[in-house]
Amino acid sequence: MKKDYIYQLFRNIFTPIFKFYYHPNVYGKDNIPSSGAIILAGNHKHAFDPLLVDYSTKRTVHTLAKSELFEGFFGFFFNVIGAIPVYLDAPKNPEAFKKAKEELIEGCIINISPEAERNYTDKILLPFKTGAVRLAKETNTPIVPYCIVGDYKFHSKDLKIIFGEAIYIREESIEEANDKLFHIIEGMLKEYKDA
Repeated sequence: MKKDYIYQLFRNIFTPIFKFYYHPNVYGKDNIPSSGAIILAGNHKHAFDPLLVDYSTKRTVHTLAKSELFEGFFGFFFNVIGAIPVYLDAPKNPEAFKKAKEELIEGCIINISPEAERNYTDKILLPFKTGAVRLAKETNTPIVPYCIVGDYKFHSKDLKIIFGEAIYIREESIEEANDKLFHIIEGMLKEYKDA
């Protein structure tokens, strides 16, 4: 696919720069399968979180991102790499949900921040939207939870991303599954934030 080619081209340019500047550590990357559909879901603390997720796997990642990023100077970039626009002010995003489902059916990776926005509060996590678990349930796709801890700064000594074991949404209701995902990522953050 053309977008995969462009994505990988940008990856080859960006990855060494990102690695040199931030020195991020990646744990549990083996929990991301080398092929097949998967949903990555984690906390959102910084604008560069999607880049850190992309850095963690050689596969093409389709990130759900706020629609404003698809406008202006960087709009072309987000479009050509296959990101999926989400309208944060809308109660539902049927077009984004449809596009994400299509990518999963094709065996791709979708990256979602269930918080739906960056967390500027003192809370460990913002309340989760249900998009990730709804996608998982409707497409029978496992979710690999992740947490990002540490600071984005030059030659950071504590920036890391940790991927947990995949979870499957089967018999649970959407609300039960969403609570389950929330508590898993909350637990990961509590475990690793000071480690």
